[in-house]
Formats: sequence, structure tokens, C-alpha cells
Amino acid sequence: MSHGLRPLACATALLAATLASGVGAQNFPITPGQRATATQVAQAGVPLSELAPNAPDSYTVKRGDTLWAISGMYLRSPWRWPELWGMNLDDIRNPHLIFPGQVLFLDTSDGTARLSTRRPGDGSTPTVRVSPRVRSESLSDSAIPPISLQAIESFLAEPIIVDEGTFSRAPRIVSATDSRVLMSMGDRAYARALYGSSEGGDAEPLSIGEGKPRDFRVFRNATPLKDPTTGEVLGYEAQYVGKAYLVREETRRVPAPVPGKEGAVAGAEIVPATIDIVQAKEEVRIGDRLLPEPPRELPNYVPSAPSATLTGQIVSVYGNAVTFAGQNQVVAINRGIEHGVERGHVLALQKDAQTIIDKTDRARTQIRLPGERNGLMMVFRTFDKVSYALVLQITDGVKVGDSFVNP
Repeated sequence: MSHGLRPLACATALLAATLASGVGAQNFPITPGQRATATQVAQAGVPLSELAPNAPDSYTVKRGDTLWAISGMYLRSPWRWPELWGMNLDDIRNPHLIFPGQVLFLDTSDGTARLSTRRPGDGSTPTVRVSPRVRSESLSDSAIPPISLQAIESFLAEPIIVDEGTFSRAPRIVSATDSRVLMSMGDRAYARALYGSSEGGDAEPLSIGEGKPRDFRVFRNATPLKDPTTGEVLGYEAQYVGKAYLVREETRRVPAPVPGKEGAVAGAEIVPATIDIVQAKEEVRIGDRLLPEPPRELPNYVPSAPSATLTGQIVSVYGNAVTFAGQNQVVAINRGIEHGVERGHVLALQKDAQTIIDKTDRARTQIRLPGERNGLMMVFRTFDKVSYALVLQITDGVKVGDSFVNP
């Protein structure tokens, strides 16, 4: 996407967030400059050379569709859908809020391409047929998503990447009732943050004081994610196992004088915090760690090509014992916020160059096949040095070490 289109992406992102939060359509948070840019792009349309070979003249949006899939029917570069739909406030009010039942018409009458809810040449207002409903629902909730949210649902709710220091100092579960080792939802357990000086003795105890968190995520096994080329540890991927609620705070019992021995006191005694397991993805164990529940984010993805050159490699394929990633699977990449990666960036996957023997040559010459484009992925979550991306299009499997470039 060109630099001139970035204001449009910003405008549509703000607009989508406004509508999703229930703010009226008359209060679009768009500056005059952003509106002018959006209007210019909408009027310009997309060059016909960017249309997919079999782009349909019309399409009726269905439940289960994604904006990416619909855009892929019309465009060679699906992430350019804001250009295709523009921001025509009299027609498609927001290219990131398209609803089931809408009919989209392709208009190429002026030598460029754009989508509309009006048939080309028909200036009338479209008729929308509705069926009676017993219940009401938010219009923004019924809009089709940009990508398959089911594929990344757990990543939207679970913080995955932590640094080594944060994980090592995190409170740990030390006991359960009835001396059990495994716990599930509804069970009570005990946790502590206070340890000796060699184990983070400066940590604050678990407290229910004002402003202190009481909702926690439960994690285990912080696996290091290493750069495939340099070996640098980019972060630690913690395995999410459940949620816990802090019932009673952690305390350190004041030493009591020893009877009959002046000046002598008994050893200090720590009383661990009491927690209840309120959600369990799998069984919670002794030794699992607690991290505060993060603020809930409103996912809003505006696909775009990075404005600067961005290259890197696949660090891991998410999932137990998964070697290759296919479509709608999640991968971690060795680029993050520090490298300019943003949520919504679209990146092209590359197959590694291969060395083979030319069997048609009597000398059996060794030749190197060039690396080929293998598909597309979109970043949906970013950390300092690592990001997670969803594989949207793929020709062959993606593995650790595979490279990516600008689309």
C-alpha cells in the first residue's frame, strides 16, 4: 500500500472502533484532512490490473464470510480492500463493517474498480429486506470480521510472550486443599510471591489492597523463542492453563517471642494467598505461575503493507508437536514493535532456496532453485521483539526458519 493511503487506514480504524463501541454514526472521529484523503481514494478507485482474474460482478455477503476472503475474490492484493471500497459515507459507510445480506456490486464503468451496494448505473437507494426478530443485537457484532477470529480467539484473550525476569518473579501456586497436585475449575489453592533473596525476595506479596489486581492468568513452561539465525532469545512463550481469583491476600506472620528465652523469637512464617481456580483450559498444577489479567483489547485489524522494508524469519509454529503451519494457523516471527511491526501488517511468506542435483545432466551438476513466494500472513498481535501472525494464504507448508518480506 502506498504512503498516501495510510491516513485512510487510520481513519477507517478509528471509525470501526467508534461503531464497534456503540457511538452513533454521526460522530465519526475523522479529521477534515482524513476525510479528504478518504474521498480522494474512493473517487480514484483501484486500477483494473489489480482485479482478480475471475472477480464476480456481484456478491451477496453470507455469515461466516471474512473481509479477507471477499477481497480475495476481487483483488490480487486482498489487503487493499480500503481502496476498493473507499469510505463512501453515502454508501458503504465503513469498509471494515460489512454485513450478511448486503449485495456488493463491482463497478468498472470509469476504467477503475470500486465496490458498491448499488448496482452500477442505478442511483436508487437499495432495498434491504429484514425478518422480524424477538431479540435485538448490536449491529457491529453482526458485521463480518476481517479475518477468521476463531483461529486467533485464544491469542486475543491470552498473553503469550513474557520476558524471563517477569516469569521468574511471578507468584507461583504452592499448594492445594487435601494435598492434591492437580486442580480444576472450582478448586481452591494457595499461592505466594514472597521468597528468599535468591528467588526474588523483593517481590510484592499478593494483596487485595486498593488498585491491586485480583484476577490472574495461570501459566507454565516459559519456552524460549530464539532467532533462527542469531540464536538470540527474543522472549518466552508461556503456556496458558487457566484463570484464578485472589480470595485472601498473602501475609508474613510477625515472629513471636520464645517463652523463657529473653530476646529470642521464632522464625518468620509466611501465610500464602488463597486463590480460587475460576477457569481451567487444562489441569492446574503445583508450580504454575500467576500473572495479572491484562486489560481487555478491542481487536480492530486494518490490513496494510509495511511502509518500510521488513524482512525476517518464522520463529515457531504454534501448537504441540506441530512442524509445518497451514492456512489459518498461527506462527511467531522474529520481528516486533522494536522493528516497526504493527497489528494488521500483511507479509509475504517465502520458500527457502533449494539445492538439487540436475539429473538431466550427465555430470550431475548441483544447482540452486530460487526461493519462491509461498503465501501471505497478517500480524494480529505484537510484542517487543516477537509478533504473532495468522497464515491467510499458503501454497506449501510453513516451517521454522522460513523467511518473509513485504507483500
